[in-house]
Amino acid sequence: MKRRRLITFDWALKRLLRSKANFEVLEGLLSALLMTDVIIIDILESEINKENRFDKHNRVDMKVRNSQDELIIIELQYEREYDYLQRMVYATSKTITENLMEGDAYAEVSKVIAINIFNFDIGQGQDYIYHGTTSFRGLHTNDELQLNEGQKGLFHRQSVQEIFPEFYLIRVNRFDEVARNSLDEWIFFLKTGEIREEFTARGLQKAKQLLDILQLPEEERRAYERYQEDLHFQASMVQSTWGAGLLEGRKEGIQIGEQKGEAKILTRLLQRRFGAVPDWANEKIAKATSQSLEEWSLRFIDAQSLEEVFADRR
Repeated sequence: MKRRRLITFDWALKRLLRSKANFEVLEGLLSALLMTDVIIIDILESEINKENRFDKHNRVDMKVRNSQDELIIIELQYEREYDYLQRMVYATSKTITENLMEGDAYAEVSKVIAINIFNFDIGQGQDYIYHGTTSFRGLHTNDELQLNEGQKGLFHRQSVQEIFPEFYLIRVNRFDEVARNSLDEWIFFLKTGEIREEFTARGLQKAKQLLDILQLPEEERRAYERYQEDLHFQASMVQSTWGAGLLEGRKEGIQIGEQKGEAKILTRLLQRRFGAVPDWANEKIAKATSQSLEEWSLRFIDAQSLEEVFADRR
């Protein structure tokens, strides 16, 4: 039996999951990951909602507020980005500052949870899910800094970790496609675009119904197909640009290597003749390497002295 195609999760974030009627899908994913019953109150304005190939196309994000007044960032990243960790810090910091009104006390700073889903390796590690929090330990006592009772009442938090941002890194490329629990069922869908009949994770069956391509209106289906074509186009452009850059880099590297080789040979010749490279020759060596090694060798053999070789370059 042929599998029914489902809309990819990135498209769902862009077009379908922003409706309150569909919050159940996101709530299921977040509940499985955070291991708590997540209730979404609102979808916040996100700056990456564009859809054509000339926009920021390699990532999709969504920002939501849950019933605990926490801000949750959900971001999908398609292309490898070496400074991704730093961008995570920037995006989280920006979210915090954008949601602190002028004149508010720092106690009003929102708790931020950043969930990052990508299909490439970032750093080194074997797991497919990483969780990062902030804690403080004494340099001498190794005890962990705790909130006092007054702070707990003011912040409505029980620990320091609950105040600072949390980060979840989901590397779907590392997932072995064996669904061991409800979270794995979600990651299986994120990686393969398939929801199996036996999956029972909260929100997945609603997602299967909602994301069925066959259920889309004709106009929406065509928009989805154009979106997929754009992704293919963007991937090709990235690959082509990378390939061209690699080729030019190799050519430039070969040329620089040849020039450095010529300079070394000239340096050895000068050292052999004078015992050391004369001051007048230092600048000339760099200029001389614009010529071929063969030309320099012929000129050196015919010349009465190295001074004559450099005479026309002083």
